[in-house]
Amino acid sequence: MPKRIGLLGGTFDPIHIGHLRVAEEALEALKLDSFVFIPAAAPPHKPDRRIESFEDRWRMLDLAVGDHPHFELSDIERRLPGKSYTVVTLRELHKHYPPGTELFFLVGLDAFWELDTWYRFKELFGLASIVVVRRPGYPPDDLIRFLRRAVSPLFSLDTDGDVFRHPSLYPVYCLRNTVLEISSTRIRKLVAEGRSIRYLVPHEIMRYITRKNLYRIETASKPDNERERKTHAERGA
Repeated sequence: MPKRIGLLGGTFDPIHIGHLRVAEEALEALKLDSFVFIPAAAPPHKPDRRIESFEDRWRMLDLAVGDHPHFELSDIERRLPGKSYTVVTLRELHKHYPPGTELFFLVGLDAFWELDTWYRFKELFGLASIVVVRRPGYPPDDLIRFLRRAVSPLFSLDTDGDVFRHPSLYPVYCLRNTVLEISSTRIRKLVAEGRSIRYLVPHEIMRYITRKNLYRIETASKPDNERERKTHAERGA
């Protein structure tokens, strides 16, 4: 039987409870067979910020998802040359999975509004179903207008109000996820200030960050409203 695979990409610097919870809810709501976390190796939108090594971010992901029966990791972007463009990753994944596999690519609502700035963004809709994740401070209004303007005028709203369909492209889903006010940016800032991150990340991640002395050089003066595009905005420029 064809498999249904959920995908979440990002720097995961670090992974936190928000990432894990939205993956769990997508797994259930979309009846997925598995869910794959894909850490970016060279995110194109973050040339000026120091990012922890791929190895440290991978290890934290492994600690966070290793005991989940349906969560998996992929290092595909470390194996691909150049910057971590989503469209390239999705093309490669189609080569990896058997024919008929359905891919469901999660993207935060904040990143979704900027999708038309991503590299070859229109091709994404022919490679995977896009699953829009609600984010704090970003009301999900006018999604259909954006799709019709930026992608194709043939998108239409399904009767249940949570799916936008197209005659030849994959559908776009609106996930009714729990909205958690958590970001990797905030976590890094708390660590830099010597404050607690307990209950924002799994306990194993908190211990790993402490043991490896990660994020200590982050400047504590960054504004609190700097938003971490945690579900892929950094991957598509």
